[in-house]
Amino acid sequence: MDRLDLQRISTALRRIGWITFWAQLVLAVVVMGVLFFNAVGSRLTANPERALGLGPGLSLTTLSFFVLLFALWQDWGVVRCGRALAGEGARPSRGETSALIKRGILASLLGLVLGAIGYQALAGSLFVQASSQAPGFFAAPSGAGGLVSFPITSIEMLSVLSNTQAVMGHLIGLIASLWLLQRIHRRA
Repeated sequence: MDRLDLQRISTALRRIGWITFWAQLVLAVVVMGVLFFNAVGSRLTANPERALGLGPGLSLTTLSFFVLLFALWQDWGVVRCGRALAGEGARPSRGETSALIKRGILASLLGLVLGAIGYQALAGSLFVQASSQAPGFFAAPSGAGGLVSFPITSIEMLSVLSNTQAVMGHLIGLIASLWLLQRIHRRA
């Protein structure tokens, strides 16, 4: 590999690594804030009738958040790898760089799976809640016993937003990692 190609790969690793790191960090802060606000400001999962699917959905969103933190650490490793390639000292091999990026890809895929399943649990719970609010599919006719109607609150909608932010963070990481992996293995 010639010096110019090595310099281009180093620059790509640093730039894309930083962009991905900061984008995922901002989204992780939003997810953390919403999950914290949800935990402190509401006890939705304390009432099992109220939170049909919010407990599992929030748990999976939290797991997706922790995987996003691992992906942030991998992004920082990509930046450091780009710096090492630009330096005069010992440089990481193509295999080491690929392994680092592949770990980021696996983390993003795992986070996407956890986030998608969590989203399904959250959306399903909110669908049942919304359906029971007005006469229709799940609601009982007036005067008859049926599901207890709980209005959808803003904190429940924020839960969906936190899940969406976690999924978006993993999607950004996946796209960036796939591009970097393709860039490293491209033949001139």
